[in-house]
Amino acid sequence: MKTRIFDKIKEDLVIKDIVKYSPNIELYCVGGIVRDIYLGKENFDKDLIVNGIDAKDYALMLSQKLDAVFIPLDEVNKIYRLVLKDKKTFIDITNVLNNSIEQDLKRRDFTINSIAVDLRTFELIDINNGLKDLKNKKIRMIEEKNFKDDPLRLLRAYRFQAVTGFDVNSKTEHTIKKYIELINNPSKERINYELMKLFDGDYTVKALLSMEKSGLLYEILPIYLDVKKVPPNTHHHLDLLHHLIETVNQIQNFYKISKPEVKNHLNKIDFGGFSRLAHLKLAGFMHDIGKYSCWTIEEDTGRHRFIKHDDIGAKMAVPILRGLKFSKKQTEYISKMIKHHIYPSHVISSEIVTDKIKMRYIRKMENDVIDNIILAMSDRMSARGKAVTEEMVKDNISGLTNLLNFYLEIKDTLEPLPKLLDGEEIMEILNLKPSKELGNVIKQLKEAQLNGDVNTKEDAVKYIKSMQKV
Repeated sequence: MKTRIFDKIKEDLVIKDIVKYSPNIELYCVGGIVRDIYLGKENFDKDLIVNGIDAKDYALMLSQKLDAVFIPLDEVNKIYRLVLKDKKTFIDITNVLNNSIEQDLKRRDFTINSIAVDLRTFELIDINNGLKDLKNKKIRMIEEKNFKDDPLRLLRAYRFQAVTGFDVNSKTEHTIKKYIELINNPSKERINYELMKLFDGDYTVKALLSMEKSGLLYEILPIYLDVKKVPPNTHHHLDLLHHLIETVNQIQNFYKISKPEVKNHLNKIDFGGFSRLAHLKLAGFMHDIGKYSCWTIEEDTGRHRFIKHDDIGAKMAVPILRGLKFSKKQTEYISKMIKHHIYPSHVISSEIVTDKIKMRYIRKMENDVIDNIILAMSDRMSARGKAVTEEMVKDNISGLTNLLNFYLEIKDTLEPLPKLLDGEEIMEILNLKPSKELGNVIKQLKEAQLNGDVNTKEDAVKYIKSMQKV
């Protein structure tokens, strides 16, 4: 195994260039690259530690040699990042702790991330038995004080679980519970990054279940303290929290069996630096957060009702995501998924599902059709209460699949809805000033376009004039 790691690191093209431009420098690669090689994964994150030269000076020199972008991550602790031209390969560079590689490796988070390779000799340094834990598929902390030094490591335990599928060992879990409140100390930007890495992993569900068990989930996202109060009912065989986790599971399952064009769409990195799939899984985990706020039980039937939970949840998600420093585009996407997670099922449940009805849906969802349908399918598969028959599930999935296929067939011919009239033109035609009334006219005009009732500028003028007469 050691020979394989040496060979793979030597063959890595980026490492080859780093070694070429670093003669006579005490230099080590550590952590992710060694772990990824062992697991047979492609690696794009290179962590380097240098000794005998200032990390910033070395990073600046290497950035010029590799034609990379230099980014100071932490001037106090001397941590610097290089972003290569492919925009997906990162090199993080820092100095060795106390001029000792052994001391440096002892201060790291988990044993599987503390295996180093001396890039002068390609000697493997594994003082924390990280290779053994890789073999046994265990996430084990190195020292308890390392969690206190950087409490973000409490969350990173589950991020690595989501990526590897490994178990967090019992002593590490006990320590996480002990220091759980410290997770509020790191910056929200750092927590955001670790959460997105968690939702980007293949084992997100396992990590979410572990986070719930330890209580860390509720420290980061206290809204789920309310979510978990909603019990199973006739339409849901799981309580609300586990329904949301199962929805994440089903999204992952549908992704695995999807057509290549669906996978390619969900693999796109359109916002936030992570795939659409990662964002969709987060949206799936949040899609019913509004239910507790509108939860009622009918006295005569005992039926649980959650009227307008989609609208309520979409609005609730915005301050939660902003508080965790999600971007405007990320927030808009997740809120949109929550708001419209029932919409596809409404479309296919129409008495007659016409192409016009389908097109209105597609126009409204724009580039998020695939994501929205996968969410609706996953939601359906995650709700299998006594009142839900197999036939109901089968019909729903069949209808949603047909809707998805319809979109895939026509999507390349779609063009954006033209802007037939702008606000200035509408104000002039209707003699309006900027107002709520103007906003309503613009909104209703767009709805008429989505319905196919308005297709030309002449149609639009006639339509808004008819609105004023009503």
